[in-house]
Amino acid sequence: MTKTLFLSLSPIMLFLLLLLHSFSFQSKSQPQTLQQKERRILLKLKTEWRNPPSLSNWTMESNGDHCSWPEIKCATDGTITEIDLSFMNLSFPIPPSICDLTNLIDIDLYGNNIPGPFPIYLSNCSNLQYLNISSNHFVGRLPPDIDRLSTLRSFSLSYNNFFGDIPPEIGHMSNLTELSLSRNLFNGSIPSEIGNLENLVSLRLNNLLMVPQWRIPPEFGRLKKLDTLGIWNSNLIGDIPGILMNLTHLYMLDLSENKLSGKIPRDLFRLRNLSIIYLYDNSFFGEIPRPIDSLGLEYLYLFMNQLTGTIPEDFGKLVNLEYLVLSMNQLTGTIPKDFGKLINLTYLSLFSNRLSSEIPAGIAKLPNLTNIQLFNNSLTGALPPELGLYSNLVYFNVSTNRLSGKLLQHLCHGGVLRQLGAFSNNLSGTLPESLGKCSSLAIVRLHCNRFIGRIPESLTTLRLLQTLQLQENRISGEIPSNIISLEYLDTLNLSKNQLTGRIPSEIGFMRALDSLDLSGNELSGEIPPTLRYRHLHKLDLSSNRLTGKIPDELNKPEFETSFLNNSGLCASKSYLNHSTNFNIRSCNSSKISPRVLASILAISGFSILLVLAFLAWFFVRRDHKNRKQEQRQEVKEEEEDLPTPTWWFTSFHRLDFTEDDILNSLVESNLIGSGGSGKVYRISIGNQTDNFLVAVKKIYNSNKSDAKLEKEFQAEIEILGRIRHANIVKLLCCISREDSKLLVYEYMENGSLDRWLYQKRNGKMELGPLDWPIRLRIAVDAVQGLCYMHHSCSPPIIHRDVKSSNILLDSDFKARIADFGLARMLFRHGQGEPESMSAIAGTFGYIAPEYAVWARANEKCDVYSFGVVLLELTTGKRACITCDGCNGLVEWAWHHLLEGKDLVEALDEELREDPSYLNEMTLVFNLGLNCTVNMPSHRPSMKHVLQILRRCGTPHTSEF
Repeated sequence: MTKTLFLSLSPIMLFLLLLLHSFSFQSKSQPQTLQQKERRILLKLKTEWRNPPSLSNWTMESNGDHCSWPEIKCATDGTITEIDLSFMNLSFPIPPSICDLTNLIDIDLYGNNIPGPFPIYLSNCSNLQYLNISSNHFVGRLPPDIDRLSTLRSFSLSYNNFFGDIPPEIGHMSNLTELSLSRNLFNGSIPSEIGNLENLVSLRLNNLLMVPQWRIPPEFGRLKKLDTLGIWNSNLIGDIPGILMNLTHLYMLDLSENKLSGKIPRDLFRLRNLSIIYLYDNSFFGEIPRPIDSLGLEYLYLFMNQLTGTIPEDFGKLVNLEYLVLSMNQLTGTIPKDFGKLINLTYLSLFSNRLSSEIPAGIAKLPNLTNIQLFNNSLTGALPPELGLYSNLVYFNVSTNRLSGKLLQHLCHGGVLRQLGAFSNNLSGTLPESLGKCSSLAIVRLHCNRFIGRIPESLTTLRLLQTLQLQENRISGEIPSNIISLEYLDTLNLSKNQLTGRIPSEIGFMRALDSLDLSGNELSGEIPPTLRYRHLHKLDLSSNRLTGKIPDELNKPEFETSFLNNSGLCASKSYLNHSTNFNIRSCNSSKISPRVLASILAISGFSILLVLAFLAWFFVRRDHKNRKQEQRQEVKEEEEDLPTPTWWFTSFHRLDFTEDDILNSLVESNLIGSGGSGKVYRISIGNQTDNFLVAVKKIYNSNKSDAKLEKEFQAEIEILGRIRHANIVKLLCCISREDSKLLVYEYMENGSLDRWLYQKRNGKMELGPLDWPIRLRIAVDAVQGLCYMHHSCSPPIIHRDVKSSNILLDSDFKARIADFGLARMLFRHGQGEPESMSAIAGTFGYIAPEYAVWARANEKCDVYSFGVVLLELTTGKRACITCDGCNGLVEWAWHHLLEGKDLVEALDEELREDPSYLNEMTLVFNLGLNCTVNMPSHRPSMKHVLQILRRCGTPHTSEF
């Protein structure tokens, strides 16, 4: 029937049916052709990005269309509108062909390694509205025709290496609602034309360290739609202009870490939409403004200013407040009782003010409060009795006040308290056994109070405890013997109490213990021989009732005051009983009457004179030759009677030599250097046709060394024995015995970096200067080794003494990090180890400022030190220079920058002669400055430093 109907159709009807079918086919095939074209464009992009593994799913054969790929979003008609390639490890420039995707609206390339100048050709993406190229390795100046990107609504290029001026033409990009230029190397002025961007909702100009000092332009007051304004750490000066009070939509204001001064504007707290205010680390003075109508405030940071007056009672109305930080000001008066209404408060920091009266009881009932910092005030009264019952306290510090009463039983009711500080108060009573339930406690500082009773046995169950300070109390009883269970304890101070009994021998087995102070007690008995010199940096057992012999291992100069006022102690024939400053008797002495002693001395003296006269007569008559022969025979017999110390040989690699090969070569002719810790030898192993060189570091005789050298030796063994990396010097083996320690390394033919950098200044030029490509390769090699230590070792390792003399060069100038005597493994929270290391180490000129002040080291200390090395490489100046009124290279470099001088003038004269590398050298100089900023959190990670250096030039590098 269908066939009959078809045959009965007229020719005209048949033609119309065929035409309709043709249109239908074309309408179906057209989108398919466009999709295929866009897929081919994507595959071309992948090829131009050198086929990164992260885009392995981009293939022509992939199931389904490309709109289903996770990186791609399409419109309803199937055309591509968004590409999200953030964190894809892209390492090549953005291909211009990306703009062949004609309907592209959004490009997100955040967090890659894309190099090169700003891609102005993206203006060819005619529909582009959102562009994010932050956290890459772009470099150079922003082009003056940047306003060609006129369709952009969101523009983010933070965390790159753009320098020069921010072009004022950016103010022509009138469609912008978001602009982020943070963390670049701009060293020109901030254009007031940004104030023309009246559609801006978010403006971020954070961490622009190199811009000249500037004030907030009045034109910024036109940004009426702004809800986010961030300009922290960007050299702002002056006061907060009143024009900003017109920004009624403002939600977040961050002007912290600048040089702002004056009073905080009264109208600031009348902006009802404000939720976040960061004004800390400036020089604001006067009172905190009142009234406070910004009732939506969640974060208020005003610390490190010069604010005076009282804390406003209005703060009690801020029921949404989570973080209140007013510390390090000059505030007076009391803590408002209405703080008990801040039910969302998590962090309360009021330390280092002049606050008085009691801690309000209402604070104890805040359910979300985890961090209380009230130390260094004049607070009185007892701790609120319910403190700890209603919230899970993590950090609690009320030290250096005038508090009285007892330490609360339930202070760590939640079991998560990590730091407890209440020293320098008038607290009394016994230490509660309930402290043993604080299983997360790492630091306990309760010294300088009036506590009585015994040390709770439960304290010894705190496995994570690192610091226990109970000195200057009235604690009695014995030191618990099971204190050995505190395996991570590095500081124990129980001095100036009323402790009795013996010093537990178990203390000597606490390997982490670095500082032990038991002075000023009534301890008796002998000093345990288990107390080891190599573990302890500080030891004080003075003013007790100890008896017996001081262990020989503790007879060291650094411990000469450690045993004073213990009349029953004696020292063997060693340093302590020969000290001219402190009288510690010899163990070989005996108590006899002065009269008998005088008689013995007189008779002995007369006898000695007779014997000496006889010997003189005898030796004059002896034949000279026979006398010499007898002396030689006597010496020979004595040497044969002496026991030979045993050498211990520890290998870390497969070796083609023995300990005898090393020991037999420790002769003066092989000596190449000596220093404070020992000597270094260059030794040839093998025969004339098949040999290789090793370097041997000989640590000075242990009787002459100190705890510092012993710790350095142990650190070097522990660190280098467990890591393997092409840019870390290889420790081949260790050879040691009681009186000598040897470390055997691969030999670096070209010595240390500083030898090459400063030969001319040392009056020597036998080596020839280092050109820039070699210096850059050295920097890349060195940071690869450090990056491995920080990011690939578990736990991470911090070197603590990064400097040019600890960067060694082989015959091809490949660099290796050396000298791990001060290195430490850095354990993280949750692994039961310290998060940072104490005891200052390092070299003047390279030490990070926070390390010098707080003696706590982490990875950012190494970043600072390596930044100094980068400045050395680019300027050719020593780290410890003192010139132009500056103390050290870092200060000199920053002065050079902040005074507006041409950066090229700061570069090494030997390098300036080749202008082709000036841009690279300037970039590395700026990177060195970035690494040496004062705030550790603002320094890049070592991985970020490596990424920047790899993109700087084209040296041969290997992946770490």
